[in-house]
Amino acid sequence: MKQEQFNQRLCSFLSAATTPFHAVAEMAAQLAAAGFTRLTDDAQWNIESGGRYYLTRNDSSIVAFVAGTELPPTSGLRMVGAHTDSPCLMVKPSPEIESQGLYQLGVQVYGGALLNPWFDRDLSLAGRVSYQARDGKLRVALVDFRDPIATIPSLAIHLDREANKNREVNPQTAIVPVLSQIEAGEKPDFRALLMARLSQEHPQCDAVQIFDYELSFYDTQAPSLVGLRQEFIASARLDNLLSCFTGLQALLQCDGTVSSLLVCNDHEEVGSLSTSGAQGPLLLSVLNRLAGSHAGFAALADRSMMISADNAHAIHPNFADRHDENHGPQLNRGPVIKVNASQRYATNSETSGLFRQLAAQEGVPVQSFVVRNDMGCGSTIGPITAGATGIRTLDIGVPTLGMHSIRELAGARDAADLCRILQRYFNYAGPLSAS
Repeated sequence: MKQEQFNQRLCSFLSAATTPFHAVAEMAAQLAAAGFTRLTDDAQWNIESGGRYYLTRNDSSIVAFVAGTELPPTSGLRMVGAHTDSPCLMVKPSPEIESQGLYQLGVQVYGGALLNPWFDRDLSLAGRVSYQARDGKLRVALVDFRDPIATIPSLAIHLDREANKNREVNPQTAIVPVLSQIEAGEKPDFRALLMARLSQEHPQCDAVQIFDYELSFYDTQAPSLVGLRQEFIASARLDNLLSCFTGLQALLQCDGTVSSLLVCNDHEEVGSLSTSGAQGPLLLSVLNRLAGSHAGFAALADRSMMISADNAHAIHPNFADRHDENHGPQLNRGPVIKVNASQRYATNSETSGLFRQLAAQEGVPVQSFVVRNDMGCGSTIGPITAGATGIRTLDIGVPTLGMHSIRELAGARDAADLCRILQRYFNYAGPLSAS
């Protein structure tokens, strides 16, 4: 797929995938359209050589795999992992706030969000709703308002003369979205608003009562290519939907000779400990079912590899001193291998060596990232997966600026280049360890 077409499809995916639920729904639709068979946890699996399969967990995590000419216990798996969640603002259970004639919603900060960029944006709301249908059954549905329905106004500089020097953002009192003015006699009722939206998006749902929801605000500004030569891509949720999309396209385009798997987990930004997170049982349960036995799993693990794909910190031109002087990844200069001596990343010389070899075969440059010794280091699903499965793992990512902002920036070339490497990796039938 050419870079221009790849980026157009990436932008469309980012626009549709406003929450982890919507991201998984979009990925599942692409997999189904490509002939993948949907599996469920409560049914018997009949995996056949050459078959293509996927399953979801909690509507917010997804696993897709291709059974190669040799089933996984014999040949092992080429795996890629990413995560579907991004830092955001999530609506509280009892959110209605009336203040100074304005209707506001209380929110929780999800993950390590950079809060300042959330001010003065056109915000919409999306997520999953549970409700009672007219037949008395509990059902769930996805909603997405799409239109800008809220904003978080900044405090004018006239009322805070030190704003450009030292303004702290109190997540309880300062980050409270405004929905509308309150008319005389009006009583804000968020569930009534949600019921109306649910009925509009799903007219056949026959809902009579909203029970609960998992909803998050997002910026309605569309993803776009920016720069004098359109060399950058700007969007919300690049971390880490860019990796989800890239891994998905590589899996869809692989030749199916080697058994390959993509897992995109939820809840990475809050520690991954959940039924659908990387610390949960999702991937391990899939691998155990594919292996069929304890001995089969041991053989599968020994012959498999995981590439954890999660965006990397590009060197910032205005803050270059925040990077190690020899490890400052640049946009459009290739994917980044993440290395950490304290095992915050799972990379070792063997897994990175294979990745460099595959990248060289595609003619794609590779960069490295090591955090400064006097700064803390983030982590990924890589060490979690390696520790839980015993499978050799590599941590990589596309260099990105503005990480965890409401709008991030990546190179327009890097994602397509990474996709080429991952496709070659999915097709790679050679040894995973050095001889």
